[in-house]
Amino acid sequence: MARDAPIGVLDSGFGGLSVLRSIRRLLPAEDLLYHADHAFLPWGERGPQEVRARAAHLADALVAAGAKAIVLACNTATAAAADALRASLAVPVIAMEPAVKPAAAATRSGVIGVLGTGGTLASARFAGLLERYAGDLVIVARPCPELVAAAESEVRPEVRRALVAAAVEPLVAQGADVLVLGCTHFAFLRPEIEAVAGPGVTVIDTGPAVAREVARRLGADRRLRAHDRAGNETFWTTGNPDALAPTLHRLWGPGTLYGVPVEPGARVAD
Repeated sequence: MARDAPIGVLDSGFGGLSVLRSIRRLLPAEDLLYHADHAFLPWGERGPQEVRARAAHLADALVAAGAKAIVLACNTATAAAADALRASLAVPVIAMEPAVKPAAAATRSGVIGVLGTGGTLASARFAGLLERYAGDLVIVARPCPELVAAAESEVRPEVRRALVAAAVEPLVAQGADVLVLGCTHFAFLRPEIEAVAGPGVTVIDTGPAVAREVARRLGADRRLRAHDRAGNETFWTTGNPDALAPTLHRLWGPGTLYGVPVEPGARVAD
């Protein structure tokens, strides 16, 4: 695989742009190809078989476009599809999962709050994380699909803060002094989450750790691009690019969003 091939990043929507930004900061010379599955957003409320099929479809498209690695910028996709994709693809697959281990090291109260999607919090992978790292700690987890919608949509600041408060305040009230952002969309709500949680609560996002793992894997394989130019980004969506472009520009900045077809017969989200 050529060093100048792009890194492929996928998610159900634009939440993975938070991971993409971490990769861009760490690897400024790399070309990045981002694939969002807006036609099936949100993955977090779908069954694992459907998520696995959607993630495989997007990953196959990225590999066909020449991607030298696939990044699952989605906790739900990691839980449902990471193992299957690693078994079927010839390129490295870098995945992510809720940061239970660093949260366990950071807590002082012994109570950790986890904000996630239903699919992530109900997964065997998440249960395994708790078994390995949580020990005697108290984990209070809350599925928050409404925060995915808040990150993807342009909503009034007071509405966004109210949604965040409804999700965060019960966790803090139960004694959580660490909050784990178990969905990539929530990184875009981090200012509101930190404001509601207060200065005594640590908020942990896994995007930077994923970027470091991408750099480590590609570096070990001698596939990192030389730092002789600035990398570019290409954005794909299975949704309506004209309708979604303003959200891309709000969350990322300048960039062109290209529509890609949903395969014939696929069910499109309501």
